[in-house]
Amino acid sequence: MTQSLNVQRMQECLDACLACLRACEMCAEACLDEADVTMMAECIRRDRDCADACALTARLLMRASDLHPEACRMCAEACARCAEECERHAGHHEHCRICAEACRRCETLCRQIAA
Repeated sequence: MTQSLNVQRMQECLDACLACLRACEMCAEACLDEADVTMMAECIRRDRDCADACALTARLLMRASDLHPEACRMCAEACARCAEECERHAGHHEHCRICAEACRRCETLCRQIAA
C-alpha cells in the first residue's frame, strides 16, 4: 500500500472514530431521557464503552502510534457490540439508529486498519 493511501485510510478511520464517539455520547444522553431508562441500561453501557474505545483509537491514530492496530481491533469489537444493541432499539429511537450506523461504519474502517 502506498504511503498516501495509508494516510488517507487512517484519516477516514480517524474521522469515523470521531463521528462514532459523538453518536455514542449523544445516544447515551438521549437514552437517559427515555421514559424507561432501565430498558436502555445495556444500550447506555455499550454506548459508553464504544465512545471510550473510539476516543482512545482516535488519539492513537492522530499520533500515528504503533499501538493503533491493536486499538483498532478493540474499537471494532466495541463498535460491533454497540451497534448490535442499538439496532435492537433503532425502530423506536432515532438516536439508536444513528448510533448503530456510525458504529457499523467505524467497525468496518477499524477492521480494515487493523488487518
